[in-house]
Amino acid sequence: MKAAEYFQNGYSCAESIIKWAIDEGLATEEMLPIATAFSGGMGSGCLCGAIASSQMVIGNLYGRENKFGNETIARAKAKEFLTEFKNKHQAACCRVLTRGMEMASPERKAHCVSIVNECSKMLEEHIKIKV
Repeated sequence: MKAAEYFQNGYSCAESIIKWAIDEGLATEEMLPIATAFSGGMGSGCLCGAIASSQMVIGNLYGRENKFGNETIARAKAKEFLTEFKNKHQAACCRVLTRGMEMASPERKAHCVSIVNECSKMLEEHIKIKV
């Protein structure tokens, strides 16, 4: 998928999801620099950046005062997304998801490419809106 291509070409995990979402009309250009701070588990290894930026897209579409929903819908969709991810991976923390992998290793890069790809596919399924 396109998000994985962005990741392989220098964008971070979080930026890759947002860049793809911009291409799809699901996010605005202004969201890309915001996503930078969510990369690498918000710089601390906490919540995976691909998950965090997926949540940003959900909020952008369904959040308070947006055209497709309200805060109740946004929270429900965010919870569904996170639950599905955690059911597959037992964690959402970058540090846990990449445990035992060196930061710059090809193994970690390949693992993160698959996570970015998976998050973009999941996001597509969870939003099911063609803007």
